[in-house]
Amino acid sequence: MAILSFCLCCSKLPPNPKIQNVHLSPQIHQSTSQVSIKSAESSRNGFISLGETISRASFVALLSASLFFVSDPALAFKGGGPYGAGVTRGQDLTGKDFSGKTLIRQDFKTSILRQANFKGAKLLGASFFDADLTGADLSDADLRGADFSLANVTKANLSNANLEGALATGNTSFKGSVIQGADFTDVPLREDQRVYLCKIADGVNPVTGNATRETLLCE
Repeated sequence: MAILSFCLCCSKLPPNPKIQNVHLSPQIHQSTSQVSIKSAESSRNGFISLGETISRASFVALLSASLFFVSDPALAFKGGGPYGAGVTRGQDLTGKDFSGKTLIRQDFKTSILRQANFKGAKLLGASFFDADLTGADLSDADLRGADFSLANVTKANLSNANLEGALATGNTSFKGSVIQGADFTDVPLREDQRVYLCKIADGVNPVTGNATRETLLCE
C-alpha cells in the first residue's frame, strides 16, 4: 500500500524542467522594430530641429546686420559718405561749404554740387562720378585720384588745384572753368577737352611746381 501511494505521488509530480530556446513572438519583434524606428526618427528630428535653429539664428543675425547698414546709408558704399550727420551721395548739396575739410575718398556720386565750396579741401580719391559741379569752387583743392567721370565741371574754379591722376572719362566737361595753376598730370582727357583747356591754360601749380600747359601736354 505504501508502495502504491509513492507511485501515485510520483505520477503527479511535474516533469523536470528543460532548457529550451527562447523564441520572440512576432508581436515582440514588431514592437522592438517600432521602438528602434521611433528612436531613429526622434534622433533625426532632433538633428533637423538643431539645424533649423542654427539656420534661423544665422538668418536673424544676417538680417540684423543688413538692417544696420541700410539704416545708415553712409556705411553702405565704399569710401564713407557722411558729412556731419548727412550723406553726400545722390544729394542736393547746392552751395554747401566743404572748404578746408578732409574728405578723402568721399562719395559724391550723382550729387548736385552747384556753387559748392571745396576751396583747399583734401579730396584724394573722392568720387564725383556723374555729379553736377557747375560753378563749384575747387581752387587749391587736393584732387589727386578723384573721379570726375561723366561729371559736369563747367564754370568751376580749379585754380591751383592738384588733379594728378584724376579720372575724367566719358562726357566730362570743363567748359568755362578757370584752370590757372591747375595740375592735370596723368589725367586722361578726351582730345577735344584737352585742346579746349590748352587754349586757356596758364600758370604754375604752387604745390607741385608743374606748369599747367605742360601737364596738359599742350603743343
